Amino acid sequence: MSNGKRTRNVFDPGSDKPFKLSRTKLENFLKCPRCFYLDRRLGLKSLPQLPFTLNIAVDHLLKKEFDVYRAKGKPHPLMVEHGIKAVPFQHPNLDIWRENFQGIQYHHQPTNLLLSGAVDDIWQTPDGQIIIVDYKATSTEKEITLDDAWKGGYKRQMEIYQWLFRQNGFKVQKTGYFVYVNASKSRPTFDGHLHFDIHLLPHKGDDSWVESTVVAAKACLMSNLLPEPKAECEFCAYRKHSLEYEK
Repeated sequence: MSNGKRTRNVFDPGSDKPFKLSRTKLENFLKCPRCFYLDRRLGLKSLPQLPFTLNIAVDHLLKKEFDVYRAKGKPHPLMVEHGIKAVPFQHPNLDIWRENFQGIQYHHQPTNLLLSGAVDDIWQTPDGQIIIVDYKATSTEKEITLDDAWKGGYKRQMEIYQWLFRQNGFKVQKTGYFVYVNASKSRPTFDGHLHFDIHLLPHKGDDSWVESTVVAAKACLMSNLLPEPKAECEFCAYRKHSLEYEK
């Protein structure tokens, strides 16, 4: 790697090998095709994202907790509380599906793209349908909902997972769930402990947009023209102002 460029995971229009595109990269295409192109086609390093280590810890602990009930074949108390007739799904590939650099994969033949996404959890109903579940962590005094505009990305995330599992032959329930934990700020002392309120938020997914987005992302990668920047893209605005400053 030199001059901020990389050679791995860069799309080559002349190659006949399937090109891997993660759920995150597909979301990046929706946010800004220009940044997506610079990253996946030209190999320019994108700005690094800070790791949310507390969120990662919560994610890990939730997985361990649900795995206890998975091993027993019994519903988690949260599922019982909300009347969800399901149990944590047992499958030999579950650990692979949860792995960030593997995940559930599907080779989309029309575009020769290998789509992937790492799920947090999967539940299964008595009739064999699977339910996609995503864990989220925050700390706010606001009501926990999915109504914020920026949470549209959360919904698309779940819908891509639903689409991937359907392409792999699974019967997927339209309604998925967010296990949303909120760290309380109202306790009188810290005492080395965070107290979390747990919320279960349903989302009725619609993955009808995924196919056309995959096709559009491939067309973007095949083009020799750099896409126009999105007006609301902060990275594009930063690059533009940096160039103006250099002049």
